[in-house]
Formats: sequence, structure tokens, C-alpha cells
Amino acid sequence: MASFTQQLLITLISLFVTVTVTAAVATTTTTVSTTSDIHDILQNYGLPIGILPDAVESYTLSPTGAFTVTLSRPCYVKFDDQTVYYNSFITGTLTYGSVSGVSGIQAKQLFLWLSVTGMDLDTSSNMIEFHVGVLSKKLPVDMFLDVPECKSKASGCGGSVQAM
Repeated sequence: MASFTQQLLITLISLFVTVTVTAAVATTTTTVSTTSDIHDILQNYGLPIGILPDAVESYTLSPTGAFTVTLSRPCYVKFDDQTVYYNSFITGTLTYGSVSGVSGIQAKQLFLWLSVTGMDLDTSSNMIEFHVGVLSKKLPVDMFLDVPECKSKASGCGGSVQAM
């Protein structure tokens, strides 16, 4: 009888662990949307659609706002006098009007490529502030109203990036 009781106890513990692990994974799993475009998601967070280029292949977004964006290729975009490099894999965290913990985006300042670490929308001035480490630069939101074209070369964009 002890053998049957031990076997039943082991089965119940295994079932409990399986249900607990499955529930934990289900609450932290990110979602991949096939019906929404990431640019639509940016608008839902109060951000302009043009902060990401047109080469988005897929993305994930967790309930906490953590995201990953996969581009079909690394590329360059020119915003007026500002050249930006997008790696093929971009991560960060979305909150309303803000993107933090960004990796995979670099902006050219003079002769240096600097990692963009965050973006904040300032609705009072209609500007978006880009954070590059402790430095920041504000640009008009109007520059980001359209989804920019992803260029495979920085020609015309001011040189190629050296990954940091």
C-alpha cells in the first residue's frame, strides 16, 4: 500500500509542478501579432509611426511593454540632417509616450555613432527627445509622421556605422 500512496503522491506533485510552470510561462509569454503592424502599436502608445523604418519583419510585445522588433536587414535612415542606423534586432520597453532601454539603434553625431537608449514624447512642444547615454536631442514630431524607407547603405546618409 505504501508503494501506491507514494506513486499517487509523486503523480500529484508532478501534476502540480506542470500546472504551476505552465501558468507561470503563460503569464510572461510575449505576444506576436499578425493582425497589427508595429507602427499601429506605436500610435497606441502615443508615439509617431516614423521612429521605426519600413523593413519590420516581425515583433513581439509583452504585457509589460517589453518588445523586440526584427527587421529584414540592418539599415540606415536619414531624418533631415540626422542619420540613424537600425540593427536587424531592436529591443526596448514601451510605455505611453516613451521608449526606454533601447538597444539596436544608433545615431550619428559628428563622426561618432552613438547608441540611442530611449525616446520621450514632449506633447507641450510637439518634440520627441532622443536619449543617447547622458546626452539628448529634441527633434520635431513632424519628422516622424511617415514610416521611413530602410536603406541598405549609408550613402547619402553620412557613412556606415561601426557597431558598438
